[in-house]
Amino acid sequence: MNYPVWEVPYLGGGMLIGIIAIAHVFVAHFAVGGGLFLPLTEWKAYREKDPRLLDYVRRHTRFFVLLVLVAGAVTGVGIWWTIGLVHPSATRTLLLAFVWVWATEWVAFFVEIGAAFVYYYGWDRLPPQVHLRVGWIYSAAAWVSLFLINGILCFMLTPGEWLQTRSLWDAFVNPTMLPSLFLRTLIAFALAGIFALVTATQAQPDELREKLVRWAAQWLIPSGLLMPIGLVWYLANVPESAKRLAIGGAAPVLTVFVMMSLLMSVLIFAFSYLGAFRLPRQFSQPFALLIMALAFLTTGMTEWVREAIRKPFVIYGYMFSNAVRPEELPKLQRQGVLTVARWATVPRVTSDNWRDAGRELFRLQCASCHTVDGYNGIKPLIYGWDERMIDHALQRLHRLRGFMPPFAGTEAERKALAKWLAELARQKTWERQGDRKLPAKGAPP
Repeated sequence: MNYPVWEVPYLGGGMLIGIIAIAHVFVAHFAVGGGLFLPLTEWKAYREKDPRLLDYVRRHTRFFVLLVLVAGAVTGVGIWWTIGLVHPSATRTLLLAFVWVWATEWVAFFVEIGAAFVYYYGWDRLPPQVHLRVGWIYSAAAWVSLFLINGILCFMLTPGEWLQTRSLWDAFVNPTMLPSLFLRTLIAFALAGIFALVTATQAQPDELREKLVRWAAQWLIPSGLLMPIGLVWYLANVPESAKRLAIGGAAPVLTVFVMMSLLMSVLIFAFSYLGAFRLPRQFSQPFALLIMALAFLTTGMTEWVREAIRKPFVIYGYMFSNAVRPEELPKLQRQGVLTVARWATVPRVTSDNWRDAGRELFRLQCASCHTVDGYNGIKPLIYGWDERMIDHALQRLHRLRGFMPPFAGTEAERKALAKWLAELARQKTWERQGDRKLPAKGAPP
């Protein structure tokens, strides 16, 4: 309520965050796993005295640095930009609760970036052992960044004892921190192998390509075997409401996403083992790109589910998705949202401004998750509803839809919102009937 509302037409702020975040997560996990793949493969080349393998690592480094430092940096900045505009209150909470963790992560990030540049430009300029040590430094710094960011992300779903103590330790070492770290480390290893399959299939001669393909495939096998353990461990520590949303059928779309991500994970590891590991000579680059596409889709669906199962909260138990905190509800229901929100364009509901007040209430209460006509648009959701039905639903949102927060505001504000939404519902009815003529502005609905 202390910040202006930033609306993204048609797409919605949440969807915009999701698109950027999924791309960043995919690249960032490769940055961790690939950061281990490079020095380990370089060490393998020195041990086997294989100059062709060393030349492959040099070429793979160029691909790695361009992808990680360009795409990773751009999407990382994009995440900060979007979350700061869409959810400024939640972003402020994360900054204040984890200020020292963020500071430490930035140190790790600068070490990571510096080591990546030295490693890339150090080929043929640094002694082999020094160059290899730089690679290990990058690998360690990248995993430390994962370790720190993982604790913050897990806090948003399982803040644990922090809700009572406000302790940094309780916030960071929360119930899902370790199982999530275990899973994300395995995912990073798997993505290192998947990206390596893409570059390995370009290698010549056939003997080297076969060797590289088999080596890259080996990075996926441990992850495939251990991920089910990590998933069970993770699910055992998430709140019961989150489990119901993910696998309990409370949100069928999310349950379908969970099933599809599991199925695609099985396909990825089956193709990698039966194709790349067992038949490396026949394994081709189109097949490697198919596995990468499946991995990207799996990452997208998994991250989408992880974000969605927090509903109706953006920080579980602390702040609803519309930036209202549970303890603020009584005050807002007495005084009203429009009188409390600092950037509200309408100070109160009157008989003359119900339409403007309803639109403003939608922005304050609903726009963090809903658009009017686009993604998760409110018009299709209330198609066929009348004002009385909408008002009845607004009074019981948190009971009718467990993933939605309760309405915060006075009775007059609720009725203004219901009236405005009813007008949208009628507009949707007219659109479907082919009559787009709307009542004159200011006319009663």
